[in-house]
Amino acid sequence: MSRSIEIAARPEPIRVVPEETALIVVDMQNAYCSKGGYLDLCGFDVSGAAPVIEETRQVVAACRAAGIPVIFLQNGFSADLREAPGPAAPVWHKSNALKFMRANEAYAGKLITHGTWDHAIVDGLAPQPGDLLVPKARYSGFAGTGLEQLLAARRVRTVLVAGVATNVCVESTIRDAYHREFFPVMITDATMAAGPGAQEATEFNVQAFFGWLTTGAELRAALLGNA
Repeated sequence: MSRSIEIAARPEPIRVVPEETALIVVDMQNAYCSKGGYLDLCGFDVSGAAPVIEETRQVVAACRAAGIPVIFLQNGFSADLREAPGPAAPVWHKSNALKFMRANEAYAGKLITHGTWDHAIVDGLAPQPGDLLVPKARYSGFAGTGLEQLLAARRVRTVLVAGVATNVCVESTIRDAYHREFFPVMITDATMAAGPGAQEATEFNVQAFFGWLTTGAELRAALLGNA
């Protein structure tokens, strides 16, 4: 019988079975974490990215060591924008990257476009053999992807979630996980928001309505106690 472990979390501790758990790393790409990336170019503060990248790196390593599958989400578009073909798609209007590229011809095809530096996962977090990579073109990791099937095939019930941006792709993925009967646990210090006050707002939403909050240290302590 699989053994459960207790993770210190808010609003209360949560018991999970490691064999039924996966780590989802959301969009840890240059676009969202690096100076000169799309978020930075659009005026969002990415100065806090370094400790988030490091915390995520430690969480990924701990999950790999515990046998928990690591799933990387990678957001972006094909060079021909087949995933966002024009004004009939809401993303054409709301994607700041797409809007920035339309307004700044020098950046056309360079922001969150497959094969570019902006689209690449940040140094130090490259997926390793055995990890899974799920490309996406919308905020939620479940929208138009095979993520749900990957989780179901592994009998996953709990999803640990790290990444960026907390209030956009992370929260969207957590909401959709909740609506698909997964138990979402957000790792607060392995996430970073876009916009003032947004981190606190998402943490409130997750704790009150959609899941649980923990930290990287609390998660590692629980996994180490299970070793």
